[in-house]
Amino acid sequence: MSAATTRSRTPDRLCAEAVDLARAAAEEAAAPGIVGEHVELVSEGDRVVTHFFECKELGYRGWRWAVTVARASRAKIVTVDEAVLLPGPDAVLAPEWVPWSERLRPGDMGPGDLLPTDAEDLRLEPGWTGEDEPPPNSVVSEDMAALAEAEDAEVTAGPLAVPARGSIAAVAEELGVRRARVLSRYGLHIAADRWEEAFGPKTPMAQAAPAACVSCGFLLRIGGSLGQAFGVCANEFSPADGRVVSLAYGCGGHSEAAVMPKPPQPAPPVIDETRVDPFPLRPASDSGSVPVAADEDTEELGHS
Repeated sequence: MSAATTRSRTPDRLCAEAVDLARAAAEEAAAPGIVGEHVELVSEGDRVVTHFFECKELGYRGWRWAVTVARASRAKIVTVDEAVLLPGPDAVLAPEWVPWSERLRPGDMGPGDLLPTDAEDLRLEPGWTGEDEPPPNSVVSEDMAALAEAEDAEVTAGPLAVPARGSIAAVAEELGVRRARVLSRYGLHIAADRWEEAFGPKTPMAQAAPAACVSCGFLLRIGGSLGQAFGVCANEFSPADGRVVSLAYGCGGHSEAAVMPKPPQPAPPVIDETRVDPFPLRPASDSGSVPVAADEDTEELGHS
Protein backbone atom coordinates (compact mmCIF):
# COMPACT_ATOMS: atom_id res chain seq x y z
CA MET A 1 0.00 0.00 0.00
CA SER A 2 1.38 3.39 -0.96
CA ALA A 3 2.07 6.23 1.46
CA ALA A 4 -0.56 8.38 -0.22
CA THR A 5 -3.21 5.72 0.42
CA THR A 6 -2.10 5.33 4.04
CA ARG A 7 -2.21 9.08 4.74
CA SER A 8 -5.67 9.44 3.20
CA ARG A 9 -7.25 7.29 5.95
CA THR A 10 -9.44 8.81 8.63
CA PRO A 11 -7.34 9.59 11.73
CA ASP A 12 -7.90 7.50 14.82
CA ARG A 13 -10.25 9.35 17.20
CA LEU A 14 -8.32 8.80 20.40
CA CYS A 15 -4.98 9.63 18.76
CA ALA A 16 -6.46 12.74 17.16
CA GLU A 17 -7.77 13.94 20.50
CA ALA A 18 -4.37 13.52 22.21
CA VAL A 19 -3.31 17.13 21.42
CA ASP A 20 -2.32 17.93 25.01
CA LEU A 21 -0.19 14.79 25.22
CA ALA A 22 1.56 15.70 21.98
CA ARG A 23 2.13 19.31 23.15
CA ALA A 24 3.65 18.13 26.41
CA ALA A 25 6.04 15.86 24.50
CA ALA A 26 7.03 18.72 22.17
CA GLU A 27 7.66 21.11 25.09
CA GLU A 28 9.76 18.46 26.80
CA ALA A 29 11.90 18.07 23.66
CA ALA A 30 12.12 21.82 23.04
CA ALA A 31 11.48 24.32 25.83
CA PRO A 32 8.47 26.15 27.27
CA GLY A 33 7.36 28.96 25.03
CA ILE A 34 9.00 27.51 21.92
CA VAL A 35 6.04 25.34 20.92
CA GLY A 36 3.25 27.37 19.33
CA GLU A 37 -0.27 26.71 18.19
CA HIS A 38 -1.47 23.36 16.91
CA VAL A 39 -1.28 23.50 13.11
CA GLU A 40 -2.66 20.22 11.83
CA LEU A 41 -2.68 16.46 12.26
CA VAL A 42 -1.87 13.76 9.72
CA SER A 43 -2.86 10.10 9.83
CA GLU A 44 0.25 7.97 9.36
CA GLY A 45 -1.56 4.60 9.49
CA ASP A 46 -3.84 2.52 11.67
CA ARG A 47 -3.99 4.18 15.11
CA VAL A 48 -0.95 6.36 14.29
CA VAL A 49 -1.33 10.16 14.09
CA THR A 50 1.25 12.95 13.85
CA HIS A 51 0.42 16.33 15.43
CA PHE A 52 2.17 19.45 14.10
CA PHE A 53 2.81 22.52 16.27
CA GLU A 54 4.18 25.91 15.26
CA CYS A 55 7.84 26.53 16.14
CA LYS A 56 8.62 29.94 17.68
CA GLU A 57 12.38 29.43 17.87
CA LEU A 58 14.30 32.31 16.26
CA GLY A 59 15.90 31.26 13.01
CA TYR A 60 13.43 28.43 12.38
CA ARG A 61 10.77 30.29 10.47
CA GLY A 62 8.29 27.89 8.90
CA TRP A 63 9.49 24.87 10.92
CA ARG A 64 7.08 22.73 12.93
CA TRP A 65 7.30 20.39 15.89
CA ALA A 66 6.01 16.98 14.83
CA VAL A 67 4.86 14.59 17.56
CA THR A 68 3.69 11.13 16.53
CA VAL A 69 1.30 9.32 18.87
CA ALA A 70 -0.15 5.82 18.63
CA ARG A 71 -2.15 3.23 20.54
CA ALA A 72 -2.25 -0.51 20.45
CA SER A 73 -5.18 -2.44 19.07
CA ARG A 74 -8.19 -2.40 21.46
CA ALA A 75 -6.19 -0.20 23.88
CA LYS A 76 -7.51 3.05 25.29
CA ILE A 77 -4.13 4.55 26.24
CA VAL A 78 -2.33 6.73 23.69
CA THR A 79 1.48 6.83 23.84
CA VAL A 80 4.12 9.04 22.25
CA ASP A 81 6.31 7.52 19.56
CA GLU A 82 8.65 10.41 18.76
CA ALA A 83 8.96 14.21 18.76
CA VAL A 84 11.08 15.92 16.12
CA LEU A 85 11.48 19.33 14.51
CA LEU A 86 10.66 19.22 10.79
CA PRO A 87 10.60 21.89 8.06
CA GLY A 88 7.21 23.01 6.86
CA PRO A 89 6.14 23.89 3.31
CA ASP A 90 7.46 27.48 3.61
CA ALA A 91 10.41 26.76 5.93
CA VAL A 92 13.76 28.47 5.52
CA LEU A 93 16.20 25.69 4.60
CA ALA A 94 19.94 25.60 4.07
CA PRO A 95 21.07 25.08 0.48
CA GLU A 96 21.60 21.54 -0.65
CA TRP A 97 25.00 20.19 0.29
CA VAL A 98 27.42 20.06 -2.60
CA PRO A 99 30.68 18.04 -2.46
CA TRP A 100 33.85 20.10 -2.30
CA SER A 101 34.97 18.77 -5.69
CA GLU A 102 31.88 20.36 -7.26
CA ARG A 103 32.11 23.60 -5.24
CA LEU A 104 35.70 24.27 -6.27
CA ARG A 105 36.11 27.00 -8.88
CA PRO A 106 39.14 28.28 -10.79
CA GLY A 107 41.10 30.67 -8.60
CA ASP A 108 39.97 29.15 -5.28
CA MET A 109 43.27 27.45 -4.55
CA GLY A 110 45.84 29.33 -2.53
CA PRO A 111 49.42 28.76 -1.39
CA GLY A 112 49.73 25.49 0.50
CA ASP A 113 46.40 24.06 -0.70
CA LEU A 114 46.44 20.45 -1.88
CA LEU A 115 44.01 19.37 -4.60
CA PRO A 116 44.03 15.57 -4.98
CA THR A 117 42.82 14.03 -8.23
CA ASP A 118 40.61 10.99 -8.39
CA ALA A 119 42.31 7.78 -9.47
CA GLU A 120 39.54 7.40 -12.07
CA ASP A 121 39.56 11.04 -13.18
CA LEU A 122 38.14 11.14 -16.71
CA ARG A 123 40.40 14.06 -17.58
CA LEU A 124 43.50 11.87 -17.24
CA GLU A 125 44.72 8.64 -18.75
CA PRO A 126 47.80 6.51 -18.09
CA GLY A 127 50.99 7.86 -19.55
CA TRP A 128 54.29 6.09 -20.02
CA THR A 129 54.81 3.21 -17.57
CA GLY A 130 58.05 1.45 -16.70
CA GLU A 131 59.55 -0.95 -14.21
CA ASP A 132 61.01 1.73 -11.95
CA GLU A 133 58.12 4.15 -12.31
CA PRO A 134 56.85 5.45 -8.93
CA PRO A 135 53.15 5.26 -8.05
CA PRO A 136 51.13 8.16 -9.53
CA ASN A 137 50.17 9.44 -6.09
CA SER A 138 53.54 9.12 -4.38
CA VAL A 139 54.77 12.11 -2.39
CA VAL A 140 58.12 13.77 -2.92
CA SER A 141 58.87 14.93 0.61
CA GLU A 142 57.82 14.51 4.23
CA ASP A 143 56.31 17.99 4.19
CA MET A 144 54.03 17.04 1.31
CA ALA A 145 53.04 13.84 3.13
CA ALA A 146 52.07 15.82 6.22
CA LEU A 147 50.11 18.27 4.11
CA ALA A 148 48.30 15.45 2.35
CA GLU A 149 47.42 13.86 5.68
CA ALA A 150 45.99 17.17 6.90
CA GLU A 151 43.83 17.38 3.77
CA ASP A 152 42.59 13.76 4.15
CA ALA A 153 44.14 12.84 0.83
CA GLU A 154 44.94 9.21 0.10
CA VAL A 155 48.56 9.05 -1.01
CA THR A 156 51.25 6.43 -0.90
CA ALA A 157 54.11 7.49 1.33
CA GLY A 158 57.63 7.00 0.11
CA PRO A 159 60.36 8.86 -1.76
CA LEU A 160 60.13 9.50 -5.46
CA ALA A 161 62.21 6.93 -7.27
CA VAL A 162 65.20 8.34 -9.16
CA PRO A 163 65.85 6.41 -12.37
CA ALA A 164 69.31 5.01 -12.91
CA ARG A 165 71.43 6.78 -15.46
CA GLY A 166 71.11 5.18 -18.88
CA SER A 167 67.88 3.35 -18.09
CA ILE A 168 64.72 3.63 -20.15
CA ALA A 169 63.07 5.64 -17.39
CA ALA A 170 65.98 8.10 -17.35
CA VAL A 171 65.69 8.63 -21.10
CA ALA A 172 61.92 9.06 -20.78
CA GLU A 173 62.40 11.64 -18.05
CA GLU A 174 64.91 13.55 -20.17
CA LEU A 175 62.45 13.63 -23.06
CA GLY A 176 59.66 14.85 -20.77
CA VAL A 177 57.39 11.82 -21.20
CA ARG A 178 57.91 10.18 -17.82
CA ARG A 179 54.51 11.07 -16.40
CA ALA A 180 52.21 8.62 -14.70
CA ARG A 181 49.12 10.18 -16.27
CA VAL A 182 48.50 12.55 -19.14
CA LEU A 183 45.46 14.39 -20.47
CA SER A 184 42.84 12.14 -21.98
CA ARG A 185 40.78 13.02 -25.02
CA TYR A 186 37.98 14.07 -22.69
CA GLY A 187 40.39 16.29 -20.73
CA LEU A 188 41.55 17.92 -23.96
CA HIS A 189 37.97 18.59 -25.06
CA ILE A 190 36.83 20.22 -21.81
CA ALA A 191 40.01 22.32 -21.69
CA ALA A 192 39.41 23.48 -25.27
CA ASP A 193 35.77 24.32 -24.49
CA ARG A 194 36.82 26.31 -21.41
CA TRP A 195 39.45 28.31 -23.31
CA GLU A 196 37.11 28.83 -26.25
CA GLU A 197 34.48 30.28 -23.95
CA ALA A 198 36.92 32.65 -22.23
CA PHE A 199 38.96 33.83 -25.23
CA GLY A 200 37.15 32.59 -28.32
CA PRO A 201 35.62 34.11 -31.45
CA LYS A 202 32.18 34.54 -29.82
CA THR A 203 33.37 36.97 -27.13
CA PRO A 204 32.51 40.68 -27.50
CA MET A 205 36.19 41.57 -27.77
CA ALA A 206 36.73 39.19 -30.67
CA GLN A 207 33.57 40.39 -32.43
CA ALA A 208 34.92 43.96 -32.47
CA ALA A 209 38.53 43.04 -33.28
CA PRO A 210 40.02 44.13 -36.62
CA ALA A 211 41.71 40.75 -37.19
CA ALA A 212 42.16 37.32 -35.61
CA CYS A 213 45.05 36.13 -33.47
CA VAL A 214 46.17 33.67 -36.13
CA SER A 215 47.75 36.59 -38.03
CA CYS A 216 49.04 38.49 -34.99
CA GLY A 217 52.74 38.78 -34.33
CA PHE A 218 52.21 38.61 -30.56
CA LEU A 219 50.84 35.06 -30.72
CA LEU A 220 53.07 32.31 -29.32
CA ARG A 221 52.42 28.87 -30.73
CA ILE A 222 51.98 25.87 -28.43
CA GLY A 223 52.79 22.25 -29.15
CA GLY A 224 50.55 19.24 -29.25
CA SER A 225 47.18 18.81 -30.85
CA LEU A 226 45.78 21.91 -29.11
CA GLY A 227 48.34 24.01 -30.98
CA GLN A 228 46.18 23.69 -34.08
CA ALA A 229 43.49 25.83 -32.48
CA PHE A 230 45.12 27.75 -29.60
CA GLY A 231 48.15 29.82 -28.73
CA VAL A 232 49.41 32.12 -25.97
CA CYS A 233 49.05 35.91 -26.18
CA ALA A 234 52.27 37.86 -25.50
CA ASN A 235 50.95 41.41 -25.89
CA GLU A 236 51.22 43.15 -22.52
CA PHE A 237 48.46 45.62 -23.48
CA SER A 238 46.00 42.92 -24.51
CA PRO A 239 43.31 41.70 -22.07
CA ALA A 240 44.49 38.15 -22.86
CA ASP A 241 48.17 38.69 -22.08
CA GLY A 242 49.67 35.42 -20.86
CA ARG A 243 46.42 33.53 -21.51
CA VAL A 244 45.65 30.68 -23.87
CA VAL A 245 43.58 32.16 -26.70
CA SER A 246 41.80 30.70 -29.67
CA LEU A 247 43.38 31.39 -33.03
CA ALA A 248 40.01 32.90 -34.01
CA TYR A 249 40.09 35.30 -31.05
CA GLY A 250 41.18 38.91 -31.54
CA CYS A 251 41.48 42.28 -29.86
CA GLY A 252 42.43 45.84 -30.67
CA GLY A 253 46.07 45.10 -29.86
CA HIS A 254 46.61 43.12 -33.08
CA SER A 255 50.13 43.68 -34.34
CA GLU A 256 48.95 44.60 -37.86
CA ALA A 257 45.71 46.39 -36.97
CA ALA A 258 47.10 49.94 -37.06
CA VAL A 259 50.74 50.20 -38.05
CA MET A 260 52.10 53.68 -37.33
CA PRO A 261 54.34 55.05 -40.11
CA LYS A 262 57.88 55.98 -39.18
CA PRO A 263 58.33 59.75 -38.66
CA PRO A 264 60.30 61.47 -41.46
CA GLN A 265 63.94 61.98 -40.67
CA PRO A 266 65.41 65.41 -41.60
CA ALA A 267 68.38 65.41 -43.95
CA PRO A 268 71.73 65.82 -42.27
CA PRO A 269 73.19 69.35 -42.51
CA VAL A 270 75.73 69.99 -45.34
CA ILE A 271 78.91 71.69 -44.14
CA ASP A 272 81.44 73.07 -46.67
CA GLU A 273 84.76 72.78 -44.91
CA THR A 274 86.76 74.27 -47.84
CA ARG A 275 85.30 77.76 -47.57
CA VAL A 276 85.96 80.41 -44.91
CA ASP A 277 83.22 82.88 -44.05
CA PRO A 278 84.51 86.12 -42.48
CA PHE A 279 82.61 87.33 -39.42
CA PRO A 280 83.34 90.97 -38.35
CA LEU A 281 83.90 91.56 -34.65
CA ARG A 282 81.94 94.83 -34.79
CA PRO A 283 79.00 95.70 -37.00
CA ALA A 284 79.53 98.31 -39.70
CA SER A 285 78.55 101.84 -38.82
CA ASP A 286 76.17 102.08 -41.75
CA SER A 287 74.50 98.74 -41.11
CA GLY A 288 71.81 100.20 -38.84
CA SER A 289 68.46 101.68 -39.81
CA VAL A 290 69.35 105.13 -38.41
CA PRO A 291 71.88 107.18 -40.39
CA VAL A 292 74.95 108.40 -38.56
CA ALA A 293 75.06 112.26 -38.15
CA ALA A 294 78.23 114.18 -37.36
CA ASP A 295 78.24 116.09 -34.06
CA GLU A 296 80.79 118.90 -33.84
CA ASP A 297 80.63 119.09 -30.01
CA THR A 298 81.42 115.46 -29.50
CA GLU A 299 84.18 115.48 -32.07
CA GLU A 300 86.01 118.21 -30.16
CA LEU A 301 85.87 116.12 -27.00
CA GLY A 302 87.23 113.09 -28.78
CA HIS A 303 84.03 111.06 -28.76
CA SER A 304 82.51 109.43 -31.76
